Amino acid sequence: MEKDEEVSLTSKAEEEDQVLREGAGTSRPAVGDQGAAASGVSPDKEAEEPPFSSPNSDAEQMQGTQNKGKTGEPSPSSSSSSSLSPVKTATFSLLRVRIAYLPDESGRFDVNDTQKALHLEIIATMKELLKQSYFYKEHFDQVVRFYNLDSPHKLADLVAGMSFGKRQELQAVLAEEDIEKRLRLVLEIAKKDLEFSKLQAQVKAQVEEKMNKMQRKFLLSEQLKFLKRELGEVKDDKESILDSFAERLEKKKHALPEEVQKAVAYELSKLHSLEQSSSEFNITRTYTDCLLSLPWGEYTEDCSDIFVAEQILNEDHYGLADVKDRILEFIAVTILRKDVQGKIICLVGPPGVGKTSVGQSIARALHRKFYRISLGGMCDVAELRGHRRTYISALPGKVIQALKECQTMNPVILLDEIDKLGRDFRGDPSSALLEILDPSQNKSFRDYYLDVSVDLSKVLFVCTANTPDVIPGPLLDRMEVIRIAGYIFQEKLCIARNYLLPQTSQSAGLTDDQISISSEVLEKLVRDYAREAGVRSLLKLIERIYRKAALSLVRKEQEKVEVHMDNLSKFVGQPTFQSDRLYGETPPGVVMGLAWTQMGGATLYVEAIGRRPRDTSKRVEMERKNWRLADDDEACRREKRGRTEQRSRSPAGAEGRLKVTGQLGNVMSESSEIALTFCRVFVRRIEPRNSFLETAQIHLHVPEGATPKDGPSAGVTMATALVSLALNKPVLPDVAMTGELTLTGKVLKIGGVKEKVIAARRENVNTLIFPQANEREFSELPDDVKEGLSVHFASTYDDVYRVAFGAEPPSRT
Repeated sequence: MEKDEEVSLTSKAEEEDQVLREGAGTSRPAVGDQGAAASGVSPDKEAEEPPFSSPNSDAEQMQGTQNKGKTGEPSPSSSSSSSLSPVKTATFSLLRVRIAYLPDESGRFDVNDTQKALHLEIIATMKELLKQSYFYKEHFDQVVRFYNLDSPHKLADLVAGMSFGKRQELQAVLAEEDIEKRLRLVLEIAKKDLEFSKLQAQVKAQVEEKMNKMQRKFLLSEQLKFLKRELGEVKDDKESILDSFAERLEKKKHALPEEVQKAVAYELSKLHSLEQSSSEFNITRTYTDCLLSLPWGEYTEDCSDIFVAEQILNEDHYGLADVKDRILEFIAVTILRKDVQGKIICLVGPPGVGKTSVGQSIARALHRKFYRISLGGMCDVAELRGHRRTYISALPGKVIQALKECQTMNPVILLDEIDKLGRDFRGDPSSALLEILDPSQNKSFRDYYLDVSVDLSKVLFVCTANTPDVIPGPLLDRMEVIRIAGYIFQEKLCIARNYLLPQTSQSAGLTDDQISISSEVLEKLVRDYAREAGVRSLLKLIERIYRKAALSLVRKEQEKVEVHMDNLSKFVGQPTFQSDRLYGETPPGVVMGLAWTQMGGATLYVEAIGRRPRDTSKRVEMERKNWRLADDDEACRREKRGRTEQRSRSPAGAEGRLKVTGQLGNVMSESSEIALTFCRVFVRRIEPRNSFLETAQIHLHVPEGATPKDGPSAGVTMATALVSLALNKPVLPDVAMTGELTLTGKVLKIGGVKEKVIAARRENVNTLIFPQANEREFSELPDDVKEGLSVHFASTYDDVYRVAFGAEPPSRT
């Protein structure tokens, strides 16, 4: 900068400062060295800015100063404002900055060969960018007239200002004063932009090429359609759809009910008046297609050979005589009536006994189509009855979908896990099943989506459940319940040999020459590894053995795998179950009972112990001893009866308490209280002076406390345990019992007879006590299940006492 220009700029700044000082009436302090150096003036000539205040307050201050200078008195405005409250003003520090522009002179820079090369390279890069990027071309045309491209620093500013560089890179260009370094920075930025532009152009070219291909294909297809329409070879989409529906309607017109014909005709007339692009057209088209897709009037011919059907049932399942007989009866009635009828069968049994596979076997034996509907956890009624067409993406229910997929009006539909239906705000599916499973109503079943009557009377519905207790009564009443109990030991062995081993061998790719399993191994698996009612766990164990054998053969460790008792643990590990018999000989107060679970039958023990209060135990024991030594003549009996009545009236201490453990349910807890009340009276009949149950603190426990237990069938077992404890007399060995007990000693009917018998056979218990009301169910069991058992049927607890203790109870007086 020239000196005369610096002086003129400084003089002009001093004049402006002087005007401000005169207007404000205050002098300026000196500016610091940094501000003076920035402006090129010595520090003693610079002045500091006054504190910043609001414009109003500055104007008032200047006006008051001028008035005072003229008259020598304060102005009216200042005097009036002094009487008011003072005005608060905010003050800020203000830094005054002097800006000096660098001269735009080419002589400031010495251009050498390197700078020229950089200059030319930047120009070449810019030419490429202008070809590649429309953004660069547009901005370059707007600003190029303001720049001299022959000047290196002008070119650098132009390219940096138009680039997509990062903020840090552009700031580095601004801060760099060396022209060569500056040109290098700008060239790097320009090269990056060029690579980005090339990539952008490549992506654009690929997208355009793809779009051009699609557009070309679309244009060609449209031209082809137009030519075919002109030649009369094809019609437009709407016409082809309507013609297709009309053709399908004509083919099925003889089988369509009148209501369905009217519905289809109405929908076709609606399609004629609707635009193909409208949503209503697609909804109507889908509905019409669903109506015409159902197999109206099409039925599968049932098997007319009863022997072939029986052979198929025996091929698929071992045992299950009740199920097979019911299916054969159904086929026999169909043959005699020459008509197809629908039935509702409910298979009830524990998991793994083959309920679902029985449904498939029934369809195979009848030569019918099979469809399975899983009801587990279903909460929405619309899953069964369909959605109304007002909803978007509405569909028919599962039953209509089954008919549509099977293409027959008499398939076998399996309703799996009907006892696990849910219920929520969307409705109760079990109520919807009332119409579906009612033969008098399902002749005209109306799906919410179709809204026309559909005949379901020829459909064979097969339901499966683990327990019928949770099925609503009206729904259970519409079904024919067939119970499938668990398999006994011999049945499991036959199933394993005849079904599971061949099936697993085929799935594993092994032959009999490559693996052999001894009979002892199968017996061990059934007895100690897979005790459930079904054979699902047994199948898993066999599959595990075959997988390990296949691995051994592939590794060429041996040519043939032999599984025997010595190496069984290498394949399936240690036994899962041990014997349920906790006692070889039961002590007093311990009795074995029989229970039913969803996994089948089981044995359980009822344990009872008692403790008398300290002040009465010795006295009562002495009375018991004296009473046993007394004479049994009639006079002594009357004396005993009188003493008993006197003792029962006398308060001999606190009444005994009963504590029950073992995670028992409400019903089972009530059974224990009923048993205690009955036993107090019953023990008095045997030993009139025995007051143990009335005074002792009794603890009744059912082992395996982690397993919840409930039900009334343990009443007889609990009563026997209390009687055994009070008399200090154990029950006979190998005796198990079950039955509900009343306060008067009646033994009531229980359920799960076959499962309980199977559980007793598994534990080698030969003497069983069942209620008299279950005698018919026991007599219907297969002979191989009843073989070797001594079963006693009791109507009162006296019969139970007679078998359990081997003694005759005293008669009632």
